[in-house]
Amino acid sequence: MNFSQLLSILQARYKVIVWTLLVAVVATTAVSLALPKMYKTSTTLLLNYKGTDPVSGNVLPAQLVSGYMATQVDIVTSRRVALKAVDNLGLANQPEFKQRFQKLTNGNGSIREWLADSLLKMVEVSPSRESSMIEITAKGRDPAFVATVANGFATAYQQLNLQIKVEPLQQAATYFTDQVKTLRANLEEAQGKLSKYQQDKGIVSTDSHLDVETTRLSELSSQLVQAQGQAMEASSRGGQAMGSGGRDSPDVISNTLIQNLKASLAQAEGKFALLSQNLDVNHPQYQAAKAEVDRLRSELNSNISATNNGAANNGRILRQREAEVRAALTAQTAKVLQLNRARDEMSVLVKDVESAQHAYDAAALRLTQTELEGQSHQSDVSVLNPAAAPMFPASPNIPLNVVLSILFGCMLGLALAILTELANRRVRSSVDLVNVLKAPVLGTIEWGKPVRRFPFFNLLLTR
Repeated sequence: MNFSQLLSILQARYKVIVWTLLVAVVATTAVSLALPKMYKTSTTLLLNYKGTDPVSGNVLPAQLVSGYMATQVDIVTSRRVALKAVDNLGLANQPEFKQRFQKLTNGNGSIREWLADSLLKMVEVSPSRESSMIEITAKGRDPAFVATVANGFATAYQQLNLQIKVEPLQQAATYFTDQVKTLRANLEEAQGKLSKYQQDKGIVSTDSHLDVETTRLSELSSQLVQAQGQAMEASSRGGQAMGSGGRDSPDVISNTLIQNLKASLAQAEGKFALLSQNLDVNHPQYQAAKAEVDRLRSELNSNISATNNGAANNGRILRQREAEVRAALTAQTAKVLQLNRARDEMSVLVKDVESAQHAYDAAALRLTQTELEGQSHQSDVSVLNPAAAPMFPASPNIPLNVVLSILFGCMLGLALAILTELANRRVRSSVDLVNVLKAPVLGTIEWGKPVRRFPFFNLLLTR
């Protein structure tokens, strides 16, 4: 069958096509008018995902964020959100829904569950591909109720999202509270061990530079050096006093009384020498001058001896002082070494206290932060565009349905025309005659409608 044959068939069967088109359009229009009107509205939500772990506080890697949107879509369409929306809207207490529930289920089951299932059938959730936005679409016969359901689901999802975020934080706060108690006990135990060890060993300060015993050791070292210098100087003076008879020692020379006695003795000896040249031995003046010289010489020798003995005694005292300081220094050195060994052992306890303190401070800080976040009422979900009651129904779309019915009616009419022709095949062209008779066609007669003429013209033509 070529295109010319097809055209001839369609031209002959045009009534079938027209009637089929009319029936399709009329039926579609009737059905569209008979169908109940369905309204559709949407609520747009913006998700601000932070991606932090509630226990450690670390930011989750990007690989775990990829499934976040799909998870949120599943949460929106979950029964828990639907039940929360039912409770927030108070649908279970409305008489209309109670009557409908009693009629459909005869009172069997829970009205909350039935309403939740009904709302889930009305709601569709679609995430955005390139952004963190979710669209909650509700569809139903009542435009006001449809908007209420969409906004109710958005509110319920916000509440559930906040609850899902806060519950792990509250559990983490409980965990950190127990850990803080344990770490505080460990810290107190470590501090108790350190204090007991300091009391047993007599350690006042953990810092060796601030310790009293170390300071005393330094002072004894300085005193020993000073005592050694004084003892050496005193020994040198004592040696000089013993070597020269004691008359040329520095102590004797520096003694003012001895020098005065020497001057008086020299003066007395000069006077005695002068008198000895003029007077006899038995002369009273001679005897008096001699006695004065003897007295001054005896007093000088006595003072020189006392001065030398004092220098010798001072040397012995200083050497004894040096020995005492050296002994004290040796004892203090042993004591400091013992304290240093005890302090080395104590450093382990100090590190235990520091470690316990750091662990306690870190846990207390995380506890404070977690408690603050657990008491937060800020949700990661924001309503960008709340749903409004639609003014026009989303379905049935009568113009679109009529257009589709015209296309469908044309296609169905063409198909019925061809099927009708195939069921009752007729010769409509020379090509069909050749195909049927298998003989050549010598000529064709073009049939047309007869020309209508008025009677007056017919009478003229007969004459």
